[in-house]
Amino acid sequence: MTPNPETCALRYQTIPVTPFQQNCSIVWCDSTRDAAVIDPGGDLPRIEQAVRQLGVHLKAIWITHAHIDHAGGAAAFSRAHGLPIIGPQEEDQFWIDALPEQSRMFHFPEAEAFVPSRWLHDGGTVQIGACTLDVRHCPGHTPGHVVFHSPDAKRAFVGDVLFAGSIGRTDFPRGNYEQLIASIRERLWPMGDDTVFIPGHGPESTFGQERRTNPFVHDA
Repeated sequence: MTPNPETCALRYQTIPVTPFQQNCSIVWCDSTRDAAVIDPGGDLPRIEQAVRQLGVHLKAIWITHAHIDHAGGAAAFSRAHGLPIIGPQEEDQFWIDALPEQSRMFHFPEAEAFVPSRWLHDGGTVQIGACTLDVRHCPGHTPGHVVFHSPDAKRAFVGDVLFAGSIGRTDFPRGNYEQLIASIRERLWPMGDDTVFIPGHGPESTFGQERRTNPFVHDA
């Protein structure tokens, strides 16, 4: 039976990479097998091996924000596979420019700065095969941080905005605690309590679980 090209079944596999165990995700459309890699921060051979095992066709790199463990491998991965780098929002350009310095500071393999093929903005979308994901700008951890949300799959890839039981740090340059809390409450919670989110580190959770129990952002 030939799949309906207009039907999206979003699939994903998460691969912890770098010494920071950052959750790089391969996301793909089950109908077309077209795929994107979210936040290839490092350990690129492991990501490439997973892509081969999954049998998917890489079309793009999506970046939530430009800290070294999320974006450190983006330029090299883009060049090796001829992929556009999409995201984050342009307020993170100063972090992208600082990737070589970040790699030295944290003893990562040498990272390269880049200019994304496309910046992302709140209310925009990204497409992979028949699957469309919404983009939300969620500043606070970094000023240009974005989140990818699939309403159909009830999944959100949130980078370092929110974690199971915690939230992203705001003590980095241009971090802002009030912005981060507002991003979570005003842009993540409306995605629905039953939406599962894939954070930048650690296990998955749901927005409902965090809204009820996360000590930083639970409902009073």
